[in-house]
Amino acid sequence: MYFEVANITVSIWLPPLVAFAISFFTSIVGISGSFLLLPFQMSVLGYVTPSVSATNLVFNIVATPGGIWRYASEKHLDWQLALIIAASSSPGLIAGWWLRVHWLFNPQVFKLFVGLVLLALASRLIYNISHTNQRIPVQGISTGGNKSLISIILSALLIGVIGGAYGIGGGSIMAPVLIAIFRFPIHGVAGAALLATFITSLLGVALYQFLPAPTGVDSNPDWLLGSLFGLGGLAGMYIGAKTQKFISQNILEVGIVIVLLLLATKYIIEFIQHSIMLT
Repeated sequence: MYFEVANITVSIWLPPLVAFAISFFTSIVGISGSFLLLPFQMSVLGYVTPSVSATNLVFNIVATPGGIWRYASEKHLDWQLALIIAASSSPGLIAGWWLRVHWLFNPQVFKLFVGLVLLALASRLIYNISHTNQRIPVQGISTGGNKSLISIILSALLIGVIGGAYGIGGGSIMAPVLIAIFRFPIHGVAGAALLATFITSLLGVALYQFLPAPTGVDSNPDWLLGSLFGLGGLAGMYIGAKTQKFISQNILEVGIVIVLLLLATKYIIEFIQHSIMLT
């Protein structure tokens, strides 16, 4: 099947199948499958224009409601935390969009930055796993003092910039941040992170679709491709969210470390390879 905006040809069954597999595992730890789906689109499908970031956000819009609904039905969704993340990261999305369409035609340098951030988060989480420390409850965000709340808001704002430029939404990186830095439990963070991702992805798609990009820059999403990915992700996230309660906290922590390290390694290696090719 040919996708006009993406300028690629791929079997119609492949996008939903890949998205299902990715989303099942990532949703268990509160991460949207867009984390791994973007590298798949760029490296496997050859979809590398800024439009891929917008298409990745379409995936979030279609895919995340399955996981959100499941967490909400099981009363594992902190609405207050989700709204704080979404509201705080939304201004950053605008800056992220601007960076993507004006400065980041070649995403290699930005990949290096994201890779280093993820590597730092993975290192912090590994430290947490090896040291038994009591975690605060998610509900404590409103009673833990202004300092904690302000720190979370500022973190979400910065993450919104990253999420807007790379097409992963404002809530995607907040799950590992809340777990590794603010010491929140995974079971309480996952649903809120997915809901925040959905809200910010709506804003992000609107930015890429309606704001004017520089001449020659293709920034509009491929709605058909994004929707096919999203349908597979919808099923994967729903089943992943349903499965989460049967998996222990330690296993979930190890799982998120693996995801972070894989992504960080990929981004850093791609930057190094790109730099070698230029020399």
